[in-house]
Amino acid sequence: MAYPNTEETIQLLKDLVSIPSPSGNTNEVISFVENYLKELGVHTERNRKGGLIATLPGKDEQHHRMLTAHVDTLGAMVKEIKPSGRLKLDLIGGFKYNSIEGEYCEIETSGGQRFTGTILMHQTSVHVYKDAGKAERSQENMEVRLDEKVHNANDVRALGIEVGDFVSFDPRVQITPSGFIKSRHLDDKASVAILLQLIKQLRTENVLLPYTTHFLISNNEEIGYGGNSNIPPETVEYLAVDMGAMGDGQSTDEYTVSICVKDASGPYHYELRKHLVQLAETNGIDYKLDIYPYYGSDASAAIRSGHDIVHGLIGPGIDSSHAFERTHKESIENTAKLLYHYVQSDMVL
Repeated sequence: MAYPNTEETIQLLKDLVSIPSPSGNTNEVISFVENYLKELGVHTERNRKGGLIATLPGKDEQHHRMLTAHVDTLGAMVKEIKPSGRLKLDLIGGFKYNSIEGEYCEIETSGGQRFTGTILMHQTSVHVYKDAGKAERSQENMEVRLDEKVHNANDVRALGIEVGDFVSFDPRVQITPSGFIKSRHLDDKASVAILLQLIKQLRTENVLLPYTTHFLISNNEEIGYGGNSNIPPETVEYLAVDMGAMGDGQSTDEYTVSICVKDASGPYHYELRKHLVQLAETNGIDYKLDIYPYYGSDASAAIRSGHDIVHGLIGPGIDSSHAFERTHKESIENTAKLLYHYVQSDMVL
């Protein structure tokens, strides 16, 4: 038995976070994942929403499993081109403007051109604005300063930039000598990298899984409905692999796999949770149980849409979620180990 290679997972993670993919504009990163799986000889198909489904046949073709991770990220759209030539934003996903103040960004036009800029407060200069520190970080006060010679809205439109163009944030990914991964969009590209490496390891070992298993790489999770469709009727267990949320009162950390017992949607399936804990303890995998108070997953979206499934949620612990995030390679490793044992285990029902 050999677990998925953690260093390869981290390199794959770097590749993934470097591809802009705000919800609504994910074709490039989905194509990257599609090609990765194609090289492994894995059958895939796209759903109409643009997500990707990979399938590994199992011994039991009557009872299926589905695992999901989402490749879409937080981002923004151009809301308005201001008379000054700067851009007003409308946010995609649940985060606050203060978390992107000072961030480099990229604007992609509908014609495929890309321009860079910086997200700043209008009242940034302390030499000019007395309220620079106190002014609210809001849609009204924050704007994009383009790295182009523009003086007014007409100059901006001459570049091809228009309302509705997607804006992505520079991930600034770094891997430290101490094993930390710092980057935007670890939610949920860390989990996508883990699932892809898991599939690679299973193919390398020629593992025949006990149940036919689907891997959904969803592309609308950040806006609430990425994993609520294309679930085969044979599916019994549905496991979302997404980040574990850290903060005051949380047990999740950056070194273990987080097993979610409840989030804003309610408790996850009790028997599946106990099964995951048993697998972790039997195989010496470090884990934490936790409740995420302001959180929903693809699994909870699937339940809300009426699917009769056993649902669960696990993932690596991520610090500063929906801002500049961080995790550690030990959390990546523990999550990968638990998934490796889970997909080869018996179902709880």
